[in-house]
Amino acid sequence: MRREGKTLAVDDSISILALMDCMLNQYGIKDVTKAGNGLQALEHFESALQSGVPYSLVLLDIMMPVMDGQEALKKMRALEREAGLAGDDRSVIIMATSLHSPRDMMEALIDGDCSDYLTKPFQFEDLRGMLMRYNFIQ
Repeated sequence: MRREGKTLAVDDSISILALMDCMLNQYGIKDVTKAGNGLQALEHFESALQSGVPYSLVLLDIMMPVMDGQEALKKMRALEREAGLAGDDRSVIIMATSLHSPRDMMEALIDGDCSDYLTKPFQFEDLRGMLMRYNFIQ
């Protein structure tokens, strides 16, 4: 079954946000909100939860000013728990990172409770594979 819904793309680089938007649009994902740091992302995320139409997909950079992606991720998951969301009702949160150490990746997956991660710079096929894995595209 194909997942649908809103998408939140978060990165402090305007060019990377534009690239993510372009890639997502290529795969038919049009409803994309963009944020330049973790605090803005958290505000969008909380607002969407409160409106009853949460984000189904979040692409979240780790290294950002104001609030980094790890902190934003933990707060997003806490908001979901408070809202009673669990399992498949939670957002698919994919960390986008230029970190290459296996330890850093495990921290994002285990401590942060992200769904998955992409290593930057990622290609169209990397994102496509991730979107297929989580049933956003076929």
